[in-house]
Amino acid sequence: MARPRKPLLSADRIVATARTLVDEEGLAAVSTRRLAAELGVSGPSLYHHFRTKDQILEAVADSVCAQVDLSMFEDGRDWRTALHDWAVSYRAALREHPNIVPVLARGPGRRPAGLRLADAVFGAMVKAGWPPAQATSIGALMRYFVMGSALGSFAGGFVDDEAAYDPAAYPHLGQAHLLADQQEKIDERAFATGLRALLDGLTAQFERARPGV
Repeated sequence: MARPRKPLLSADRIVATARTLVDEEGLAAVSTRRLAAELGVSGPSLYHHFRTKDQILEAVADSVCAQVDLSMFEDGRDWRTALHDWAVSYRAALREHPNIVPVLARGPGRRPAGLRLADAVFGAMVKAGWPPAQATSIGALMRYFVMGSALGSFAGGFVDDEAAYDPAAYPHLGQAHLLADQQEKIDERAFATGLRALLDGLTAQFERARPGV
């Protein structure tokens, strides 16, 4: 009887396995030795696809970028709606994989999906009438905002121990121990509030620069 064949080792398999490790255990869990063990292969076989751990993490980061919807920049939505819908999709992808955010925060580098994302945002803003310098700033500020919101939970940062909030020291935090129980609701509302404020400010700036248009 023929022995069952092992699945072929591919870059996609390596990236998927590394992404799972990052999601479950963090960036430090990824090593060529650990990946080889998870994949059931020898360590040197990974080098046919990736020479270093950093290359693997870059590929994981790009696989997360590839999950972000960019269709809103191509289907006729106005620039404000497109930015809003893109930010929501971007944050959703990062919230699924928060441990990879520090790698993404370095910028797109040579990552194809990351560069496509940057190109789509910049191109759409310029097409809408923003000067190139301002379009660059918009891409940057939106990235800062979305990534910051994905790095951690504001509400989840407060312990649920009422005794931790001595009213003599923290007179305004009497209800802070309740925040963790409403973490998702508070964080979603904060993101929506911040995104609306950013877009309102950009809209006002855009309209001031184009009087009568």
